[in-house]
Amino acid sequence: MKRIILFSFIFLLSVLKIQAEKITDFKDGIITGMVIDAVLNEPLPYVNILVNNSEGKTVTGGITDEEGVFKISNIPEGSYTITAQYIGYKSESKEITISRRNFKIDLGEISLTEEAEGLDEVTVVAEVSTIQQKIDRKVVNVGKDLTTSGATASDIMNNIPSINVDQQTGNISMRGNENVRVMVDGKLSNIPVAQLLKQIPSTSIKQIELITNPSAKYNPEGMSGIINIILHKNTNIGFNGNLNLGLTKEINARFNSSIDMNYRNGKFNVYGNYGNNIGYSSNYGFVTRSTENLDQIFTFGNNNKSHLYKVGMDFYLDDKNTFSVFTNQNLYDGKGFGNTQIIYGTFEDNSQMFNNVMDNVSSQYNFVYRHDFDKDGERLDLEADYNDFIQDESANFSFINSPFPPNYMDFVDTNRDQTTINVDYVNPLTDNSKLEVGLEARLFGSDIDYISTGQSFDENGNVIPTPATDFVYDRDIYSFYATYGKNHDTWSYQVGLRAESVTVDNNATQFNDDGTVEEFRFENDYFKVYPSAFLTYTPTEKNSYQISYSRRVDRPGVGQVNPIREWSTPLVSSYGNPELEPQFTNSVEVNYTRNLEKGNITAGVFYRIIEDEINRSLFIDRLDPDLEKVILTFDNFDNTSAYGFELSSNYRPAKWWSLNGSFDLYSQKTSGFAEEFTNPEEGTHTIDDIVQRKIEVDNLVWNVRVNNNFKATKELTFSLFGMYRGTQQGLQFERKPMYFVNTGVRYNFMENATVSFNYNDVFNTMKFEFESTRPYPSSGEFNWESNSWYIGLSYRFGGNKYRAIQRKRRDNNEKSGGGGFI
Repeated sequence: MKRIILFSFIFLLSVLKIQAEKITDFKDGIITGMVIDAVLNEPLPYVNILVNNSEGKTVTGGITDEEGVFKISNIPEGSYTITAQYIGYKSESKEITISRRNFKIDLGEISLTEEAEGLDEVTVVAEVSTIQQKIDRKVVNVGKDLTTSGATASDIMNNIPSINVDQQTGNISMRGNENVRVMVDGKLSNIPVAQLLKQIPSTSIKQIELITNPSAKYNPEGMSGIINIILHKNTNIGFNGNLNLGLTKEINARFNSSIDMNYRNGKFNVYGNYGNNIGYSSNYGFVTRSTENLDQIFTFGNNNKSHLYKVGMDFYLDDKNTFSVFTNQNLYDGKGFGNTQIIYGTFEDNSQMFNNVMDNVSSQYNFVYRHDFDKDGERLDLEADYNDFIQDESANFSFINSPFPPNYMDFVDTNRDQTTINVDYVNPLTDNSKLEVGLEARLFGSDIDYISTGQSFDENGNVIPTPATDFVYDRDIYSFYATYGKNHDTWSYQVGLRAESVTVDNNATQFNDDGTVEEFRFENDYFKVYPSAFLTYTPTEKNSYQISYSRRVDRPGVGQVNPIREWSTPLVSSYGNPELEPQFTNSVEVNYTRNLEKGNITAGVFYRIIEDEINRSLFIDRLDPDLEKVILTFDNFDNTSAYGFELSSNYRPAKWWSLNGSFDLYSQKTSGFAEEFTNPEEGTHTIDDIVQRKIEVDNLVWNVRVNNNFKATKELTFSLFGMYRGTQQGLQFERKPMYFVNTGVRYNFMENATVSFNYNDVFNTMKFEFESTRPYPSSGEFNWESNSWYIGLSYRFGGNKYRAIQRKRRDNNEKSGGGGFI
C-alpha cells in the first residue's frame, strides 16, 4: 500500500510539473476585433489601432482591412490600452491584460462616433468631407462642406479630386477622359449622365466612390473607371425623415427640394423619396474667326423642371433571408432657347433662332433577394433590374437675314430599355481567404425616330429635303466573373477574371423624299476576357502600399454611333459613326497611403495603354456652298498611352481648422482626323483646297483643389474652397486655364436643423476660353451663371436608434439599394 501511495504521489508531481512547464511556456499575445461606424453600423477600413503600455508608450499597432477587421500579433505579457483612431471620429479605448492564461483576446466590435454628430440623427452628415484610399477605389465621404457648395450632384463634382464637369455640355471626365461610367447606388441608368447629375440633390449624397482601376467583379466599361454615387439610406425604427430646401441665383433663380422618409417596424422597412430641381439657367459666349473676319455670338437659356420619385420596401423574413423591391420614376421637362448671331465683318449679319422642348420619363423596377448561409460571410444574392427611358424632343430653327437654309423643325423620339439579371455568390473559404463568383445578363435596346422639315444641297447644288431616319441599336452581354482574395498578415492580394460574350446589332433606315429607302446595318460580335489583380502591403499602421492591374473596354455609346444629327448651329453639326468599334485599355496603378497624427496623405501613379482609341474627327461640310460649316463625328485610331500622378490629403492643423487638398497631373497622347485648308490665311476657299491630316497632340494637364473648413463655434462653421485647372490641349482647340474661389457658412440649430449660405466663384473668373488653328484659326469664350449664391435649409425628424441590417452591395459587385434616387 505504501508503494502505491508513493507511486501516485510521484505521478501527481510529474503531471503538475508538466502543466507548470506548459503555463510558463508563454505564447505571444494576439488581439483581434472589428471597427464600425456607430450610427451607420458599417465597417470602417484603414482605422489606426494603437497598443500602448501602462506608461503610455506605443508598443505596436495595426490597421483595419477592407472589412474593418484587425489582428495584431506578437504582444508581450502585460497590461495595455487599445485605442482606435480615425480622422473625423472620436477615438475609443479599451483596457486589456495579456497573460499566460489569457494570451488571445477578441475585442469584438469597436464603435466609433463622428465628432460633430450624435447617435440619434436620422441621416448622419459629417461637417467635413474626408477621403479614404481603399484597395480598388478612392471614397469621398460627403460632408456639409460639399453639400452646401451647390444644389445638385453636378454642382459639387468639380470639388472632387480627379473629376471635372464641362459646364457647357454637362459631360463629366475623370483623369482628363470622358470615358467614365456613372452609377447611382451601384446601378447604371438610362438617363443621360449630364441630366442625371443635375437631377440628384447634393444633400441626398452620402459618398462618391472613384473606382479608377476596377476589379473583375465590375462590368468592364469605362477607360477612366467608374464614379459610383452612394445615397443616404434610412432604416431607423419608427417613422423618420429628412427635408431639404435650396435656392440658387445669379441671373436667374433655381429652386431645389427633397424629402426622404421611412417607416421601420418589425420585419418591414418602407421608404419613399421625392426630389426636384426647377428654374432657369443661361450661358453666353462668342467665337471669332480672324482670317475670315467672322464673329459668332451665342446666347442660350434653359427652363428645366425635374421630379424624382422613389418608393421601396425591405422585408426581413428572418436572419438569413431578405427581400427588397423598389421603383424609381424620373420626370423631366426641358425647354431650351437661344440665338446664334453671325457677323461677317462690315456686311449685314444674320442670326439663327432656336427653341426646343424635351420631355422624358425614366422608370426603374428592381428586385433583390439575399440569403445568408450558416457559415459566417457566405451568402447568395439574386437581382433583377429593368429600366426604360422614353423621350420626345422637338426643335424649331428660324433664320434672320439669311436666304438659305429656310426655317425648319426637327422631331426626335427616343425609346431605350435595359434588363439586367445577375447572381452573385460569396464564400469565405478560410479566415484569410474568400472566393466570389457571379453570372450576369444585360440586354440593351434603343430605337430613335427622326423627322425633319429641313433642306440641304446635293453635290450639284440642288436643294434636297432632309430624309427621315429610324435608328435601332441592340446590344446583349452575357458575362461570368470569379475573384479570389487572401490575407497574409501585412500582405493581401486579389486576382480575378471576367469573361464576356457581346452581340451588337445596329440598323439605320433612311426614308428619302423620292420614296426610296436606304438601309445601313452594322454587326459586331465578340468574346473577350478581362483580368484584374490587386496587391496590398501594410508593414505598419502608418504605411500602406497598393499596386493593381485591370483590363477595361469602352463600348461606343448610342450618341457616338447614332447617324442622326445630334445638334446643329449655323456653322457646326454633330453626328455619330455607326461603324465605331470598342476601344480596350490595360491599366496599372500604384498608390501609397501615409497615416499622420492629424490626418493622412495618399499619392498614386497610373499608366494606361489604349487600343483602337475612340476620338473626335473634324471635317469640312462639303454640302455647304461657302465651305464654312464643319462636321463633328467619331472614329477609331491607333493605339496610344496615358499616364498620371495624383496626391490628396485630409489634415487638421488645429481643432478648429480642417482641410482637404488634392493635386493631379495627367498626360495623354491624343489622335484624330481633322481637315484644314492649304491656304488658311486666305478668306475664300474651294473644295480643292481641303486637305485631311492625322493630328497627334501630347496633352499635359494639372489641377489643384483646396477645401478649408473653420469651426468658429459648435454650431457655426465657415468654408473656403479654391480650384485651378491648367491649360489643356485638344484636337480642335487649346483650352485656357480655369480657376475659381467659393466661400460658405453653415449654422446648426434646434439640434436637427442646418441652414447654409454659399457664394460661388467669388471673383467671377470661371469661364471657358480657347484658341484653335483648325480648320479655321479662331478664338472664343463661353460664360455661365457661376458667380452665384446658394442658400439651403436641412431639417431632420424622427431619430430613433439605428438598427440596420447590412444590405446587399453589388456591381463591385457592390450596391446599396434604397433610400435615394435612381
